[in-house]
Amino acid sequence: MRTHIKHRLQGPPGAPRGDCDLNPGLSEALPDPGELTPAAVLVPLVDRADGFNVLLTRRTDHLHDHAGQVSFPGGRAEDCDCDATETALRETEEEIGLARSFVEIVGTLDTYRTGTGFIITPVVGLVTPGFTLRLDSFEVAEAFEVPLSFFLDPANHQRRSLVYKGAERQFYAMPYDDYYIWGATAGMLVNLYHKLKR
Repeated sequence: MRTHIKHRLQGPPGAPRGDCDLNPGLSEALPDPGELTPAAVLVPLVDRADGFNVLLTRRTDHLHDHAGQVSFPGGRAEDCDCDATETALRETEEEIGLARSFVEIVGTLDTYRTGTGFIITPVVGLVTPGFTLRLDSFEVAEAFEVPLSFFLDPANHQRRSLVYKGAERQFYAMPYDDYYIWGATAGMLVNLYHKLKR
């Protein structure tokens, strides 16, 4: 599986994806790509004995943006970052204490444009077990793992909707146990599914 993942993630990313994938009319309301704030997340695939797991976080409930939501570790790019990989690794170390020495970067998913004004580069890393996490208690309520096989089963990919600012918005959701994985995180996981299953 490790070789398969590496092979599938080689080559340049595809066309940008985002919240407008399921909401074509939303693209007109989004800022131009050059006006979006660059950000990056790490998509950590932990190489466990019984298969790969996806390491995710749940944001704390008091945050201004996306409070309580499930997400990948990551954040906005800083001037000190030379590229998206550096942003993803730095933010991951700051948020959950996962040392980059345990992470082998194997590629990126397609960039993801959000309705909140970000353009996110999802950086995929294979994580060797043996790490110790140290969560930033201000930003991260908990970290948990979900079997990659769960996300690679299209039966677990749901399409739901809500009314936001007077308009109906479609989004992906992948509920797992007590965790509600949706929005941009679920959209990136759908992209990962297509990359690995194509």
